[in-house]
Amino acid sequence: MVKRIFLSIFLITLVALLITSVTVFAIAHSYYDDQIISELAREAEYVKAGIELSGQEYLQEFNDSDMRITLIDRDGKVLYDNKADPSSMTNHLDREEIKEAFQSGEGSSTRYSDTLAERTYYYAARLSDGSVIRFSGARYSPWVIIADIVTPLISIILLLLIASALASIALSRRIVQPIIDIDIDNPEKSTPTYKELRPVVQRLTEQKQRISAQISELQIRRSEFEAITSNMTEGMMIVDTKASILSCNSSALRILGYDGELPLSALAVSSISEFRHALLSSLSGERFEDTIKSKSRCYRIIGTPVLEDGNVCGAVIVLLDETEKERREALRREFTSNVSHELKTPLTSISGYAELIRDGLTDKEQTVVFADKIHKESGRMISLIGDIIKLSQLDGKEIPFDKTRIDLLELAENAVDRLSSIAKKQGVTVTAEGEPSYIEGNAVIAEDMIYNLCDNAIKYNREGGYVKIHVGHLNGSPFFFVEDNGIGIPADETDRIFERFYRVDKSHSRQIGGTGLGLSIVKHGAIYHNARITVESRLGEGTRISVIF
Repeated sequence: MVKRIFLSIFLITLVALLITSVTVFAIAHSYYDDQIISELAREAEYVKAGIELSGQEYLQEFNDSDMRITLIDRDGKVLYDNKADPSSMTNHLDREEIKEAFQSGEGSSTRYSDTLAERTYYYAARLSDGSVIRFSGARYSPWVIIADIVTPLISIILLLLIASALASIALSRRIVQPIIDIDIDNPEKSTPTYKELRPVVQRLTEQKQRISAQISELQIRRSEFEAITSNMTEGMMIVDTKASILSCNSSALRILGYDGELPLSALAVSSISEFRHALLSSLSGERFEDTIKSKSRCYRIIGTPVLEDGNVCGAVIVLLDETEKERREALRREFTSNVSHELKTPLTSISGYAELIRDGLTDKEQTVVFADKIHKESGRMISLIGDIIKLSQLDGKEIPFDKTRIDLLELAENAVDRLSSIAKKQGVTVTAEGEPSYIEGNAVIAEDMIYNLCDNAIKYNREGGYVKIHVGHLNGSPFFFVEDNGIGIPADETDRIFERFYRVDKSHSRQIGGTGLGLSIVKHGAIYHNARITVESRLGEGTRISVIF
């Protein structure tokens, strides 16, 4: 801006200087012409008066004069000339100044000589006898004069140009300084020197306020976005067309095994082939989906291109933890396999015994024994199927949740009554103690929870052992626990005892029977009632399982 103002001022000054010089020269030239004519006229008056008094002899005094004097009679013949021989001169009657003098008493004219580069000025005055006296003088043309003064003229112009340049610099800086003094960061605090700048400052202030509001809103949205993505268990990464990372949450870095400072390029984060394929495929405009498996985890990676006006402007990489899904799928397969096995064993026995009876290969006593075994195996199948149905109902929330008031102590006493005969056969003592503790829940599910825990404690106990049910309150919450002094559970298997068909001691489980679903029913019943289960056990010393509502 300073440069533009400087050039503008300097060029205007230069043009003004040239115009002024030409104008002054033209005026001076015209004034000089008038002065010469006036001087010739004065001289003519003096000489005219002398001739009138002394006659033509008076002209002899001007033979050596620098001014040329010519006397012409009425016919245009030259009578006298102080610079040339009159007899050799032509008739002057056709000269402009002579014509004017004969007509009006005086006349003037100028004539230019290309050869001598001179301009000659003529003035003629008519005498009383009718003759004309003419005075003439010459001066060089303006170009000759300019050529003579060109050196000092250039020097003067250069000095004026330098002075003009310095003045232009100072003036342009002075003009621009009030604009420079405006505080762009805080325009509202600026008081412009020029009133024309006040609308600009006002506009800057409004724009700053608008931009500040937009930045604040963007920061809030970015903070919200970062808060959401940082707390996501899923990994997410956003990249541009050059694979530079625009956003990435900690879950993505953790899943990809990167623990350093966030690199500029996503390709530097991980060398996992599925990740690189997802990145490159999505940046090429194709959606990519695959699975990343490690020793203990399973992740689903999805790469999606981001399009703008049909062109790829980036990509979003999402990493979903499917470990639990895979685990559930494995449990489902295991459950199917276990159910098939648990049903196949009694069915095989039933089929074998029935075949022997059908073929008449048994006597009356053996038939009774085989029929009893068929009855037991079918009862085992019915019990298994019943437990499976219960688990299915609990999983699907199909059991209606009757909000009835339930006394846990009463349910514990009922369970003791139902299991007393079984406990007596095992040589185990079962007791219920505590105080009335009430919950809002489903009585059938709650009683099954207590029953299965007690049944399990009896089966995995030793002769002379005990099973104790205690009901009460823990930190104001209803709870009960089932405690025994049986064989106990290894510490590394306490987390798995609630899995379907999981057995700590498979050989012992086969001997004591059961479906292997009792503790799974307890777990799902606790989930149904929003209860919490804790397990305390020592191998060979016993187990305590608590349920806190």
